[in-house]
Amino acid sequence: MKKKIIATFIGLVFLVLCVITYTMLHEKNEDGLTKIKLAEVTHSAFYAPFYVAIENGYFKEEGIEIELLLTPGADKVAAAVLSGDVEIGFAGPESAIYVYEGKEEDYLVTFAGLTKRDGQFILSKNDKFDWKDLEGKEVLVGRKGGMPALNFLNALKNAGVDISLVNLNYSVEFAALSGSFIAGVGDYVNLFEPNATKLESEGFGHVVASIGEKSGEMPYTAFYAKKSYLSNEKDLLKKFNTALNRGLSFTMNHSAREIAEVILPQFPDSSLDSLESIVKRYKDSDSWFKTTFIKEEYFKNLEKLMIDNDLLHDYVPYDTLIYNLSHE
Repeated sequence: MKKKIIATFIGLVFLVLCVITYTMLHEKNEDGLTKIKLAEVTHSAFYAPFYVAIENGYFKEEGIEIELLLTPGADKVAAAVLSGDVEIGFAGPESAIYVYEGKEEDYLVTFAGLTKRDGQFILSKNDKFDWKDLEGKEVLVGRKGGMPALNFLNALKNAGVDISLVNLNYSVEFAALSGSFIAGVGDYVNLFEPNATKLESEGFGHVVASIGEKSGEMPYTAFYAKKSYLSNEKDLLKKFNTALNRGLSFTMNHSAREIAEVILPQFPDSSLDSLESIVKRYKDSDSWFKTTFIKEEYFKNLEKLMIDNDLLHDYVPYDTLIYNLSHE
């Protein structure tokens, strides 16, 4: 009898824990929307289609509320997802590859792509520029091994620059790149928008080149979640994916001005005109996928880049780390 009571008690405790866990994973706000906490590596107009989906209410129409948490550094985004602080990470998929290579059992699976090339621009202290000018100069690159740094190295290679002659400064934190350049550190700095245009408008330098146009196509910034979350919440992530695809479609079929008008609330410190010019710069650079589907050839381009820079020993399985919800 005593054993039955203990067994019943344990069963009740397990049931309560299950209910609590389910409730936490399906937290709804007062409007009945399911809240998803999402860590984004930076807040930039480079991600315009994502913000279009937010501002146009596409996520809400799918029953989702997005809580954005700025988390500078792809490694920190991955850590936030792995720890359970957020459900979705938005960063370079290289961070998911590093996690998989680290033998994490509940590894990160990328389920939607957004940007297909690097979104950085080189800021120079003068307006004359040739890629060869970087030889013998100091460039603030960001974190070693991250997507921005990898793509910059690839751009240098494609531009015929002798990389051994470039002073690559990896010591400055991503969030501190603008401030360090303003303070006099480095001859050049690689920046995303709106920071590049902001510094240019304030007279601290000149935007002289697009890194993405030189580096080539790959899944540069994408959305990932833990394997277990993807398995348990596939229907919810399909809805997320539907909203995101609508944001991409809007961006492809509207002018830079129209896009800027939609996402302006995401950038309260920017004027509509400056935001329009930033969005146009990214549209002209062909920065975004047409849909969230990530082709295997693009993923292999990323892997090759990592292998060429001694950050990966061999290709990792596409079907394991990429789960294209848009084709289910």
